[in-house]
Amino acid sequence: MREEVITSTANRQVKYLVSLMKKPKLRKEEGVFVTEGLRIFREIPRELIREVYVTERFLLAHKEEVKDLSYKVLSEEVFSRIADTKTPQGILCVVRRVSSNIEELFQENGIWLLLEDIQDPGNLGTIIRTAEGAGAAGVFLSSGCVDIFSPKVVRSTMGSIFRVPFVKDCDLREMVSFLKEKNVTVYAAGIRDALLYDEAEYQNGAAILIGNEGNGLSDEMLQSADRQIMIPMQGKLESLNAAMAAGILLYEADRQKRAGGRHVSDLGA
Repeated sequence: MREEVITSTANRQVKYLVSLMKKPKLRKEEGVFVTEGLRIFREIPRELIREVYVTERFLLAHKEEVKDLSYKVLSEEVFSRIADTKTPQGILCVVRRVSSNIEELFQENGIWLLLEDIQDPGNLGTIIRTAEGAGAAGVFLSSGCVDIFSPKVVRSTMGSIFRVPFVKDCDLREMVSFLKEKNVTVYAAGIRDALLYDEAEYQNGAAILIGNEGNGLSDEMLQSADRQIMIPMQGKLESLNAAMAAGILLYEADRQKRAGGRHVSDLGA
């Protein structure tokens, strides 16, 4: 039996999907976000899926992927009007939002990222993905960060959003105080009075503050840290992309933990 196909952009469900894609406030009120694409669909825990929308072309090639789910079929034209990508793959899901709280993110000797006002969706998505790869215990995001549930951020995480614990809309001052009370060393990525990043000690637990792409960390956040750390620059560069910097710092922390706390200089001695 051929499935009924939604062919009008005036359809109530289509209008709802368009609004979810564009309006962070509505996503928050509804407690959902939207994912697009086959790869991330495969990463979604099935209990979080609220709705699935596909095209007829998608069903011809991948019907097995959705055979156990209830789904609605959209025409190619309608799907392309909703989609956030230039070449849609024909599957879109409405997913229940999940997030953690401060206590859930805490673990002995963990590594955390504290992000202040990260604005670029690709940067934030890459940071979340890198946090998973480097084994970070979790990520705290200030209220000035781009919405982690925006379609571009979700797509850039490549599924890590479902596996990396995070708390959004944080007061980072409170997070720093909480972590310090737990004897976690807080490092700020900066350039003044700074340790080289591979001279800092991360193995007993550490939090790393990363700032806005254009302005870096605010003075308040810099001063709240126990120490500033820096990544040395060759040439005329003043700073690195926020996601690149986060990756270097996270992987040095992970390297130290795997090496039992030995620094790079120790290994070459």
